[in-house]
Amino acid sequence: MGCRERVAKSELLRIVVDEGACAPDPRGTLPGRGAYVHPTSVCLDLAVRRRAFPRAFKAKGPLDTAALTRFVGRVTP
Repeated sequence: MGCRERVAKSELLRIVVDEGACAPDPRGTLPGRGAYVHPTSVCLDLAVRRRAFPRAFKAKGPLDTAALTRFVGRVTP
């Protein structure tokens, strides 16, 4: 979603919507529609800047990405 590169699904982080916020789903087991992004801050920033999450989840407005940003910050060195 962010950088639009094609890679194996195992290299990407699945994201779901939980109560109006984007939540990371590293194991890929949470219910609902999923969107995929590289687990890097650069790719996440691109997705947020392009407003890709509301489009991908067909949401009516902005989604909170704070939890997702914290998760990616912990994962990326």
